[in-house]
Amino acid sequence: MKLPVLNDEKTESAGGCSSSGCGSSASAMDHLPDTIRDKVANHPCFSEQAHHYFARMHVAVAPACNIQCNYCNRKYDCSNESRPGVVSEVLSPAQAVKKVKAVAAAIPQMSVLGIAGPGDPLANPQRTFETFRRLSEEAPDIKLCVSTNGLNLPACAEEISKHNIDHVTITINCVDPEIGARIYPWIFWENRRIRGVEAARILIEQQQKGLEMLIERGVLVKVNSVMIPGINDEHLKEVSRIVKEKGAFLHNVMPIIAEAEHGTYFGLTGQREPTAAELEALQDACAGDMNMMRHCRQCRADAVGLLGEDRGEEFTLDKIDAMEVDYEAAMVQRAEVQQQLLAQLNSQRNKLQNQVQEQPIRILPPSRPVKMAVATKGGGIINQHFGHATEFLVYEASQKGVRFIGHRQVDKPYCEGGSSCGDDGETVLQSIVRQLEDCEVLLCSKVGYEPWSALEEAGIQPDGEHAMEPIEEAVQAVYQQMLARGLAEKPADQQQSLSQLQTA
Repeated sequence: MKLPVLNDEKTESAGGCSSSGCGSSASAMDHLPDTIRDKVANHPCFSEQAHHYFARMHVAVAPACNIQCNYCNRKYDCSNESRPGVVSEVLSPAQAVKKVKAVAAAIPQMSVLGIAGPGDPLANPQRTFETFRRLSEEAPDIKLCVSTNGLNLPACAEEISKHNIDHVTITINCVDPEIGARIYPWIFWENRRIRGVEAARILIEQQQKGLEMLIERGVLVKVNSVMIPGINDEHLKEVSRIVKEKGAFLHNVMPIIAEAEHGTYFGLTGQREPTAAELEALQDACAGDMNMMRHCRQCRADAVGLLGEDRGEEFTLDKIDAMEVDYEAAMVQRAEVQQQLLAQLNSQRNKLQNQVQEQPIRILPPSRPVKMAVATKGGGIINQHFGHATEFLVYEASQKGVRFIGHRQVDKPYCEGGSSCGDDGETVLQSIVRQLEDCEVLLCSKVGYEPWSALEEAGIQPDGEHAMEPIEEAVQAVYQQMLARGLAEKPADQQQSLSQLQTA
């Protein structure tokens, strides 16, 4: 997709739209075969567009794990934390099925059910596959997914292909055993605990073999990788290259969570987390070899709802027991709702493309990309007050198009913290502004006087004029306004260097 703005800047050969997600986020999937696009059309974890419209849920039926990761500490009864491995209730397969049907009836846009822990699903194969077997029979309209560390994947690949499971996520943090030994202290393999480089070598071999077996069986594979600065950050470029060569469809590079209060080895030993800029740079570097997932929220193992929200407290076992669910009737309603959502998604995508094609072509000076933060409650719309936002989505607009960069979580919403200070003396508002310091525009439904002033002082222009508008459409419109006013031109020294390069 081309924007209706031309200049003398040559098209960059690296990171084109087919690999890096340039252009609208809708077009990032356009080059894929129809079979794959159909599979991910309403999958919020595999499709960036779908995550605005469709919900997911995880059921925690797999408590045991067969490896130890230095960034992991599985906890139970911890409803205030949102990170992998954390759950409030571990369910039996029967309880899980009952919960899924209750959630699906209450949230018709819930399209995907995943098992992701709190341990490893394939280290608990009986519980995991009993849940999947029953769901494929009793709730056949729900997509089924499993996330695994991959150690037992080759042994389970055939069983996966027997069920209605056509989406699998494998966490692959390295392909070098020396690096793996710094991430995994041990694995439990063939009834014994193995440590060090040998453990990492076995894990890597099993992961790669399992990936190949899934691809042979037509299963769609996403690879998750945890970015650990100083350990595997540069190495993940090689991981991305290899898993793509073997047929993985999507790569999700996510930041390590290493707060000391979580009690992980890395947290207690001072391993730092990557900055937003470092994560974005690594994702961009990997994007040349792989479609990148940038909307991951590193969900709890019992998450319910849209990505970025968690409605799990509405569906505890005691509350589900009081619900009467007619799932046959619910499936009819779910089909209608999801068809409407898909129609909305496709309509918005077509509208954006048509607007671009219909606008007159203008010649403008070479321009630079601009990052914009967005406050949204979901639905792909700018529909949230600045003070209520618990996270902000970040988009980059350029003359190549609009692309989603990632999300920035905040410790607490401004309206809950106001001018109160944390342990480091930083106010809630100051913390939010710091999180968005690389953005030039903030799009939201409303924003108060105090945060407006603070944002402007930090060089971030608040904008409430596009409330209730589709996000990409609004980001593109603001960028066009900036181009017309000369606010997005490349600095003179960059223009001169570009001119010299083109002349040469």
